[in-house]
Amino acid sequence: MTNQATEKVYLNLLEEGTPTARPTQAIPLGNNTYKLLPTPNYDPEDEIWEFLPGSVVKCIHAKTDKGVSILLATEKVE
Repeated sequence: MTNQATEKVYLNLLEEGTPTARPTQAIPLGNNTYKLLPTPNYDPEDEIWEFLPGSVVKCIHAKTDKGVSILLATEKVE
């Protein structure tokens, strides 16, 4: 993968039927932006990520329905 420091970032999966987010690792770039890395078993035929691996995204701190704090990718940075 990479030897750079990474953080866990969640992103929404599309076409799942119910709201679903999955974690992946991302490289922090500053100003709440991160470069998404693929999971070891990433399969674009199986999961449709809202933002593809390699995308630079803005993240917010969000809480899951169980009250767990996560970093959530919310928009792609051009």
